[in-house]
Amino acid sequence: DDYDDKFLPNWGAAGHFGEGLKEYPTDATRDVIPIPCHSHNDYWRRVPLFDAIHWGCTGVEADVWLFDDELFVGHNVASLTRNRTFQSLYVNPLTEFLDKMNPSTEFSNTTGHGVFDEDPQQTLVLLVDFKTPGHETFRSVSDQLRPLREKNYLSYWDGETFHPRAVTIVGTGNAPFDLITASTTHRDIFFDAPLDRLWEPETTSSPSSEPPLLRRSTPTNPTALAALPPASAYDPTNSYYASTSFSRTIGFIWRGRLTAAQLDLLRGQIRGARRRGLKARYWDTPSWPRGLRDHVWQVLLREGAEVLNVDDLPGAARATWRRRAERGRRAFS
Repeated sequence: DDYDDKFLPNWGAAGHFGEGLKEYPTDATRDVIPIPCHSHNDYWRRVPLFDAIHWGCTGVEADVWLFDDELFVGHNVASLTRNRTFQSLYVNPLTEFLDKMNPSTEFSNTTGHGVFDEDPQQTLVLLVDFKTPGHETFRSVSDQLRPLREKNYLSYWDGETFHPRAVTIVGTGNAPFDLITASTTHRDIFFDAPLDRLWEPETTSSPSSEPPLLRRSTPTNPTALAALPPASAYDPTNSYYASTSFSRTIGFIWRGRLTAAQLDLLRGQIRGARRRGLKARYWDTPSWPRGLRDHVWQVLLREGAEVLNVDDLPGAARATWRRRAERGRRAFS
């Protein structure tokens, strides 16, 4: 506030009281509190990656396209440019930033700190959306992650145990499950499991073993459904997120409230993800009106979704949205 700005305004500056004491090695994210939000289409931000970190988001998303042995980042082919690559926007900045957060000094020589100084053990999820054919793109993504891998910044599974690190890579879109699971001794790219296929009843003795509104959660293309592994295939050894489209699986929200059937479907999907040790994520949630958006966020967190897929980073970071959500819900009643 104004008082803080005026109190000892030159403290720490050269020639002033506290000279040399203003900064410390890991102050880039000083006072940033990590929150369970995922920066949707992160490459559209004014400052990709760092806008999300500034607001405390624990996940960012990059759409990658493989052309001429290079991975370009953009929403579609028309948006691609030679200089906006997977390495220039994400891999290299992350590596440099983590080097800063893990300084080698007389007091410390570690690679164990993540991007958030407030919570050094919090991982940052880099969701890589494969836009081009999966097998070729996977090999390029894996190769370009080498700088992060060599410095032990990537979460990995060693054949027995999952080891969380500063960055967790999750493949979605055309990411190939068969290549992600090919190695039985080391994996550092994990799958985004299909949340709409993980629905489970509340108890094994429930009268129905089929999810409500099943027609919404079944792909219209039978070939796509047949190509997916069975729900039992997904676990923490190969997957991290479990995601689906909110609008396609849960459907339209009338009068600002989820119906009993919609809540049953949502709870069953989240239940199935959590039982498998995966983090439930819904994309394509309502963005307007704001009261409805905030109410849906509130419901998702209340029911156990572990990350919010967001476009409005400041809106997600401000705690006041929970109060606005309740007002918005009442307005639709």
